Amino acid sequence: MCRGRLPDMRVRDSRPRALVVTLIAVLSGGGALAWLSGEFGRPPAQILPSPDPRLDPAGHVTAQRRGEIEQRFSQGVVMLHARRYDHAVTAFHRVLELAPDLPEAHVNMGFALIGLERYAAARDFFESATALRRGQVNAYYGLAVALEGLNDLSGAIGAMRTFVHLSRADDPFVRKAEAALWEWEARRNAVAAPGAPPRGNFGGQR
Repeated sequence: MCRGRLPDMRVRDSRPRALVVTLIAVLSGGGALAWLSGEFGRPPAQILPSPDPRLDPAGHVTAQRRGEIEQRFSQGVVMLHARRYDHAVTAFHRVLELAPDLPEAHVNMGFALIGLERYAAARDFFESATALRRGQVNAYYGLAVALEGLNDLSGAIGAMRTFVHLSRADDPFVRKAEAALWEWEARRNAVAAPGAPPRGNFGGQR
């Protein structure tokens, strides 16, 4: 199945920029980095909040452990930019060992697994991200892409509708999501008919 590219989109982060630890070289004006490849549409979480009570609910995490979380998270993001998805999986696996309840790490693991075309595993991580934080908007976009990769058009449509519902009305990428919904709904309706429309440009690149 042929897949195209998704547009470059930005991560939405409502926390004050003063609390954000810069993990790679350049921050965009919205407090998040542009997803350089534009491959996945809704990008992975590019920054790690600091401090974060999920990482240390009792206040006992050492500075050394916190430093490793930041380092591994940063390495994972860099590997995603470089499309070294296997290395990104390794980095985010370690982050999740240290901080299993961090939604950003679950989202990023999901995008790394999409890059490896491991759609079922990616789906599980996006679902765990939304279970940890229902408002993790990019997780719903990633979930839709993963489900489309699994040929679950009904599930993909549901996840993309949630993404549209949670997005700002002026988000320029809502139009792209709505185009995906239109195409997926048409494909679902015509799937049993001869000459059904081909796959579109909303999944990960092959």
